Amino acid sequence: MTLFQVFLPTFMLLYFFQVFVIRSYVQWKRTGQNPFVFSRSGNAHDYIGFVFKIMTALSVCVIILFTFFEDIYSRYLGGMDYLVITELQWTGAGILILAFVWTIIAQYQMSNSWRIGIDYEEKTILVDKGVFKLSRNPVFLGVLLIYMGVFFIAPNAVTFMLFVLCYFILQIQTRLEEEYLVGIHGQDYIDYKKKVRRWI
Repeated sequence: MTLFQVFLPTFMLLYFFQVFVIRSYVQWKRTGQNPFVFSRSGNAHDYIGFVFKIMTALSVCVIILFTFFEDIYSRYLGGMDYLVITELQWTGAGILILAFVWTIIAQYQMSNSWRIGIDYEEKTILVDKGVFKLSRNPVFLGVLLIYMGVFFIAPNAVTFMLFVLCYFILQIQTRLEEEYLVGIHGQDYIDYKKKVRRWI
């Protein structure tokens, strides 16, 4: 077992529990509200939530195969052996760590405004300080970097597809959230959009 086969599942477990489980629990204790606001209505917003669940499940499967079932991983996942370069894998590990720290900072700075999805019935404050001076969507940027880092460490057809799909899904989700934020913050958010780029 290589260092990266140990690092990747360990990191992803830590990332998942810190960014989603622990953060969601803290948010629930603070506000009494569940920060997961995707439902099963079938509208565009909730469909994106469904797609993300599928992407997460696929990512978990790929990481399990990468770590514990090398033969199956190599044979069936469309491995890109020409990209299995130690320097590229270390770059991927660095991207994952950077994305993890960046996301935690962004979540902390969002405070009670952090949600997974859009709660159309709630008006949260406009966060425009800290890393939000660099990116309008720092948490989503962190998610995109996570998928990039996983692809660099375990380059194959599935991780590449997930990275590309993540990019396009987040392009849609950010636009939905921007429409919502313009609706509740009006000119303040329009002015913020003029000063800060969507990604970085």
